[in-house]
Amino acid sequence: MKVNNKHFRTIYFDKGKVHMIEQNALPFEFSWFTSKSYKDTCMAIKTMIIRGAGAIGAAAGYAMAQAAHEAPSADYNQYLVTARHDIEATRPTAQNLFYATEKVFNEALKGRAQAIAEARRLADENAKEGKRIGEYGNTIVKNGMRIETHCNAGWLAFVDYGSALAPVYLAWDSGKAVFVYVDETRPRSQGGRLTAWELHNHGVPHAILPDNAGAALMSQGKIDMVIVGADRIAANGDVANKIGTLEKAIAAKYYNLPFYVAAPCSTIDPNTKTGRDIVIEKRDASEVMKQCGTDDKGNKHTIHVNHPASGCVNPAFDVTPATLITGIITDKGIIDASESALSNLLVSK
Repeated sequence: MKVNNKHFRTIYFDKGKVHMIEQNALPFEFSWFTSKSYKDTCMAIKTMIIRGAGAIGAAAGYAMAQAAHEAPSADYNQYLVTARHDIEATRPTAQNLFYATEKVFNEALKGRAQAIAEARRLADENAKEGKRIGEYGNTIVKNGMRIETHCNAGWLAFVDYGSALAPVYLAWDSGKAVFVYVDETRPRSQGGRLTAWELHNHGVPHAILPDNAGAALMSQGKIDMVIVGADRIAANGDVANKIGTLEKAIAAKYYNLPFYVAAPCSTIDPNTKTGRDIVIEKRDASEVMKQCGTDDKGNKHTIHVNHPASGCVNPAFDVTPATLITGIITDKGIIDASESALSNLLVSK
């Protein structure tokens, strides 16, 4: 995707260093973070300098490649095992992280060069997957549609293109008039800060929607479809995504609106039977109790926005049952959110 008419990828690897867009600084500042070691990359994943299913996968793969690059010859294999444990502990819900770490770890056991080559291959494949998701998703996007999305599942969440926003971008580029309602303004405002920034850069008409307004707009006939991303898809079709997704799915079902999940095959976890088995990451209370932003002069501030002495519950994700999902837009096609459809897809893959 482009920023100020220049093409960028969210993340790339060069000479042992991982370069990634500093997503915590957006939309107020477009800058880069350079990770010089696998532990730096782990920190970047954990603190959400890099975030989003596909981008986390690419970062994890690169982190594993960094570990291979910096491991001492005398203790090479043990260093890899320790690094793998550290990487997989950063974001426990993100299936793409585990997928990429395992792939690169297995290649790293063969040698440093193989690890780096595999990490780069996975990143390239992630960009291609995003484009294919966009192509399949574009077939169900009609001219004039008003689409609601939740959190950020655009190109910032992938190496390029994205998942939930990929159909929007390809529909817009093909000449279809689409309008996007951008949801998720708390706790991290990744909809209001990141998705809105992406859409603005691409020229797609949109409006930021307060988290609790989705059902009201659906009841007024102002939304035609919902498309969201996914951090993990269980074998039965249940989907873990950013907290608040479940509420959108329930409302969409009530108002008889199509609710699609967009994700590559690598987000499907055949070893997790149902959504009840997905480990839900618990985030720090500060994300709810405080807000970060800039004033009109560009000065950065962090302020309290809730009662500071109260307790806080901050789950990063919720699970949407397969029964609420119209279909899953994958890089292999659009399928039902069912165990048989997912199983057949993975076999064909």
